[in-house]
Amino acid sequence: MMDYDKIISEKCRELKPSGIRKFFDIAANMKGVISLGVGEPDFQTPWAIRRAAIAALEKGKTVYTANAGLIELRRSICNYIKRKINVEYEPSNELIITVGGSEAIDLGIRALVDPGDEVLIVEPCFVCYAPIVSLTGGVPVTIETKAENGFKLTAEELKAKITDKTKLLILPFPNNPTGAIMTREELEPIAEVLRGTNIMVLSDEIYSELTYDGRHVSITELDGMKERTLLVNGFSKAFAMTGWRLGYLAGPEPIVKQMLKIHQYAIMCSPTVSQYAAVEAMSSCDGEVAKMVNEYNIRRRWLVNALNEIGLTCFEPKGAFYVFPSIKSTGLSSQEFCEQLLYKHNVAVVPGDAFGECGEGHIRISYAYSLKHLMEAVERISEFLDELKGRSV
Repeated sequence: MMDYDKIISEKCRELKPSGIRKFFDIAANMKGVISLGVGEPDFQTPWAIRRAAIAALEKGKTVYTANAGLIELRRSICNYIKRKINVEYEPSNELIITVGGSEAIDLGIRALVDPGDEVLIVEPCFVCYAPIVSLTGGVPVTIETKAENGFKLTAEELKAKITDKTKLLILPFPNNPTGAIMTREELEPIAEVLRGTNIMVLSDEIYSELTYDGRHVSITELDGMKERTLLVNGFSKAFAMTGWRLGYLAGPEPIVKQMLKIHQYAIMCSPTVSQYAAVEAMSSCDGEVAKMVNEYNIRRRWLVNALNEIGLTCFEPKGAFYVFPSIKSTGLSSQEFCEQLLYKHNVAVVPGDAFGECGEGHIRISYAYSLKHLMEAVERISEFLDELKGRSV
């Protein structure tokens, strides 16, 4: 008999399963569940993008592309970045097309982090950062943000965590799960701490288009920061292209050159048809994106108000498509709240501690769903809260 416990990597065994997927998988096997747990747009991919993919298939454009991606797409993305945040990248050697933003994050961490290197991770945050750091032998170091501070990173909090082993700061704004953003005035002190150091920044800006209070500001725009930043973005959220699995990473040529080697061995190239479709997304879909963002904004405003009215204190998110209300008033842990809400009232949301220990006492609700679904879910959550109050009387 094989002893698989001795065969499987210890680092892999120690990884915890995604807290997001746990509740999604349970909900998928239950009837009548309203699932607000997954960050996936409920819009169809814009027709112009789908039409471009169909044309690529009809023309037989189904072979490998260059490892870094179609040069036509790389040029389009560089033009897009210049248009959106006024930062210039060279398409031939400063940008790689990846399999979603997730591969871009993986490439960035693996290309930089050696065993023992410390990586600063701003939490609450997307679930993949710390596990990838651990798999490389790096040391995840948490910087906890707070609701009373708008879940923003401060220069003081950053300074307090920097040591001579710090290699990388992961900056996830607009933020999943909190919806927090960082303004130029708030990013400048962060940049000032980092200037003159050898600390790199991985700026995960996958929700950059979903910003509701002015335009998104990237840390790469600030003086001296492009040279020390890996910019991660993609097509899943803004263009409703989750299943197309396409993202990109832009950064300094010496680092991108090393990341390309990992990409060559692990992936070869991103999906070819998706790349041809993305060229169209970059050039003609601003209007479609604006319509989706406007709809998200309507849902955002309604949901924040509705949750506050039923007694769940809710910080106002300024980006992404999530709210992160506090459930501390119920006396339940995040896990207990989500389990009872799911099994008793058929509503699936994600416990806040899935995004880091400082997320405890909160839940994440995605509003990438119709207002009808949100209204029904809030009604069920309100009934659940009334039951809890009745028990405590």
